[in-house]
Amino acid sequence: MPDKTFKAGDRVKWDHSQGTTTGTVIKKVTAETHIKGHKVAASPQNPEYIVESAKTGARAAHKPSELKKA
Repeated sequence: MPDKTFKAGDRVKWDHSQGTTTGTVIKKVTAETHIKGHKVAASPQNPEYIVESAKTGARAAHKPSELKKA
């Protein structure tokens, strides 16, 4: 499977327990950080993306494998 890479501003979608959500990539994270009190164990080898939901405006970290171009 090819690497999935996204850049800030990309529209993406992801699945969750209530269905599919769309949103926008805010930034790529390549170091450990925290969002909403949760640890994001990102690294250069395992980056994650901070995305903002188009519906709620909430931000969350997602692994590239969870995201698809919208």
